[in-house]
Amino acid sequence: MHLSDRVTGLCLALLGSLAFWGGSRLPAVPGQDVGPAAFPMVIGTGLVLCGLMIAFGIGHTFEVEEPAEREEAPGLAKLLGGLDWLAAFLPPVLLLFYVVAADRLGFLITAAIMLLVASRALGASWRLAIGVTVLAPPFVHLVFYKLLRVPLPDGPLTMPW
Repeated sequence: MHLSDRVTGLCLALLGSLAFWGGSRLPAVPGQDVGPAAFPMVIGTGLVLCGLMIAFGIGHTFEVEEPAEREEAPGLAKLLGGLDWLAAFLPPVLLLFYVVAADRLGFLITAAIMLLVASRALGASWRLAIGVTVLAPPFVHLVFYKLLRVPLPDGPLTMPW
């Protein structure tokens, strides 16, 4: 069964509206600028915007035409060959790695290792993988520490904020 982009986009926008509405009904935390309502409202807004863009076909012209024959899987799945289904276990393995290593190595090193492994497994070039690995963990740490006020494990590397 094939649903049109208009239907799926509007369903996504409806889901985002419900997330925003549900988040707005959460009680504020006394003494904090950002409470539990912030995250579902931001996600809801993003879902509404993305859903409307899909429904109205914005960006549809940027899609690449599908090739006539199936391409080889990128990264790890290509390396595994006939056992390419094992690549589906990479995300839970990386999450378990975070649980085991985060307290000892800290967030920055653990997140960097996870991003490098995941991006290379998905077929990213070394240049892109290293760029993401260097830039994303400090940005995520900054968002969690300053905006959400959630402490992350320091480990041997500490951030200046």
